[in-house]
Amino acid sequence: MAPDRLREAVERLKATGVRMTPQRHAILEYLLSSMSHPTADEIYKALEKDFPNMSVATIYNNLRLFKEAGLVRELTYGDASSRFDANMSDHYHVICRRCGKITDFKYPPLIEVEEEAAKKTGFQVDSHRMEVYGLCADCQ
Repeated sequence: MAPDRLREAVERLKATGVRMTPQRHAILEYLLSSMSHPTADEIYKALEKDFPNMSVATIYNNLRLFKEAGLVRELTYGDASSRFDANMSDHYHVICRRCGKITDFKYPPLIEVEEEAAKKTGFQVDSHRMEVYGLCADCQ
């Protein structure tokens, strides 16, 4: 993980008056270094040995704080638990139907689709979401 991303994220939080605790720093660092789009429980399990007194509620509270600060996005796919993505650039996801693995892929943003939807429906369109499904290399 690029140290600049972590430093910029910490500065963004501090600028909004958020105090950086060791737990908050560890959660943020884990998210920024993870490419697996972890759930709150996965983050908890990864950090519990270093922070035995930290609760899952602490993870959720910090994820909400990071989301409000624009540092992570919450991904919901209809299953029970949200996943969190610290890659805030425009990108899409391909998801394995068998194991649930999520992988980022770059593709030009579908701005024309948003514009066409707005034109044909009268909606003020501000975003869209596209997922691609299949079997990952491990599950094939």
